[in-house]
Formats: sequence, structure tokens, C-alpha cells
Amino acid sequence: MAPLIFLILLFLMISSSIAQGPPSPGYNPSSKISTLGFYQGFRTLWGPQHQNLDHGTLTLWLDTSSGSGFKSLHPYRSGYFGAAVKLQPGYTAGVITSFYLSNNEEHPGNHDEIDIEFLGTTPGKPYTLQTNVYMRGSGDGNIIGREKRFHLWFDPTQDFHNYAIVWNPTEIIFLVDDVPIRRYQRESYATFPLRPMWAYASIWDASSWATEDGKYKADYKYQPFIGKYNNFKLGGCKSDSPTSCRPPSASPSGSSGLSEQQYSAMEWVQRNYLVYDYCYDPKRDHTLTPEC
Repeated sequence: MAPLIFLILLFLMISSSIAQGPPSPGYNPSSKISTLGFYQGFRTLWGPQHQNLDHGTLTLWLDTSSGSGFKSLHPYRSGYFGAAVKLQPGYTAGVITSFYLSNNEEHPGNHDEIDIEFLGTTPGKPYTLQTNVYMRGSGDGNIIGREKRFHLWFDPTQDFHNYAIVWNPTEIIFLVDDVPIRRYQRESYATFPLRPMWAYASIWDASSWATEDGKYKADYKYQPFIGKYNNFKLGGCKSDSPTSCRPPSASPSGSSGLSEQQYSAMEWVQRNYLVYDYCYDPKRDHTLTPEC
């Protein structure tokens, strides 16, 4: 009986630890970046009839006629890029709600991208947050993605949460509510995006792959599919900033890397909520991802 009681107590302790969320990272990079009004930093890119700005919150929606997206006013060569997002509950299979960096319009068919994408889901299953990095994408289906996917320690449909990308010439760090969830280091020029990019967000139909590899498609009897954005943050070096412009850092020291406390929080997230890592996918050709 005693061993059984011990196992039950251990399970309850572990469950309680997970339910409480990650350990504090001890530092909030978002506090160093001022919040912008939408039109101070962005403009509508497509689907203007599927956007509504109300008291600082921008709502995008997708229906059978169109999705919608927006774009930063300026390209950046490094920066902190963030927004608070609230997702739609219920059936959202096939629908992508995203916040990302790209230079596709400048380099069509040969562009770079850094993604935060929320993969739509079916009732009773959690949202998946996909992070991705790729360089000089061909656009023909042969893009070498570097996907890591996470579930979250909260319900992203219940409230706004802050999602951010810190990108500088040495590393890319993905943050959720200032907790680092992934760090991607520059190993070589060939495996790291260095050309200027714009910040984007969009909601669109990706039924062919978004939910369980396309098993579940967008079902428009549930339309409109809605994503809400606020607390917009853009900070860093624009493409035309002087060379003296200092790139952003996610670390309290102002240098590359993370503090010990931040690493501890990131390891907790990856241990409990990482659900896919491209480096450990046996179906991938890892000669194409030497950083693995």
C-alpha cells in the first residue's frame, strides 16, 4: 500500500507542477519594447473586408470568400517582434492563425521565413503552436523546414497571450509570455536567415496539412474563423538603420544566449510540451539539416 500511496503523491506533485505553468524566466524582454497602435507599425496586406480594429484589438477572420493578413510598415534586419493573440475555440481544423517574419515579396520563390503558426484543431484536442525557420525557400514544395511544435500550458482561446520572435545575427528565440520555448542558433550562413524581413500576420485555409497532416479539413459550417491581435510590438534595427544599431537580445545581460533561469524555463517547456522536433523525425533527410 505504501508504494502505491507514494506513486499517487508523486503523480499529483508532477501534475500540479505542470498545471502551475513554467518556472519564472526571471526576465521579461517584452518590457523593453513599447506597445504600438496597429497603424503605427503595420498596414493591411490583404482581405481588408475581413479585418476590424476596435479599441486597439484587430480581429481577422476567414470565411469561404477570403482570409486576411497584415504586414509591418518597414523591413528589419534584426528585432523583437511580438503581439498578443487570442484564438477561436471549437472546430478550427485546417485553419492557420499566424505571426511571422518573411521577405517573400522581396525574394519570391527564394525567400526566408521565421514562423509562429497556430495549427487549427478539433474539439477536445489542444492547439499546436508550430515554430519554423527556413532559408531561401524554393516555394515548390521542397522547402527545408525546421519545425518544432508545442502544446501550451494554458488554453489560448480563453485570453490574450503574448507571442514573440527575437531575431538577431546570431540566434532566433521564440517566446510565449516572455518564456523562451525555443532557441535556434546560427551555425553557418547556409542555415540561418540574414536578409531583411517584414513582420506579418494572417489567418488562412491550410487544410492540406495544418491539422494532423491534413486528416481534418476546414469545415465552413463553423465560419467565420477568427483570430484577435493586440499589444503590437516592433523594436530593433530596420534595414536602413545605421550600422551602429544594436540588435535586440532576449537575455538580461544584453548578449546572445539566455540566462540560467531562462534556460531552466525553456527546458521545462520542452520537457513537458514539445510534441514534434524535426531533428528527431526519422522520415527526414538529416543531411539537409546539419545543425541536427
